[in-house]
Amino acid sequence: MYISLHHMIKIKRVYDEASSDDGVRVLVDLLWPRGLRKEEAKIDLWMRQVAPSDELRKWFGHDPRRWEEFKRRYLDELRNNPAVKDLVELASNRDVTLLFSARDRERNNAVVLKEYVEEELKSRGKGLK
Repeated sequence: MYISLHHMIKIKRVYDEASSDDGVRVLVDLLWPRGLRKEEAKIDLWMRQVAPSDELRKWFGHDPRRWEEFKRRYLDELRNNPAVKDLVELASNRDVTLLFSARDRERNNAVVLKEYVEEELKSRGKGLK
């Protein structure tokens, strides 16, 4: 029997209901979600520093035709972003749910960020110490 010892990273739209298996709920958008009051958000951490730059966010504009290029540019930003180390560290110790506000569930920054953090954890031995 195989038992997974590393923690889960999930992504969820910030407007979706929180659940008990979310772990640490981390908002990864630069801007606070429209129409959501802080009291009802159930957000444990707001890591706006790991979000795409304002310039990249505006350029992407959630245009599906720009998705591949957005991913490439955002990964470049992440590789040079020291704040991501904090998120990788958190994900190595706890279950984490990355929260995003975009309508598109398949093409948003949280999808790219999840892949990046999982790769980082894999490269350090699944995040086990």
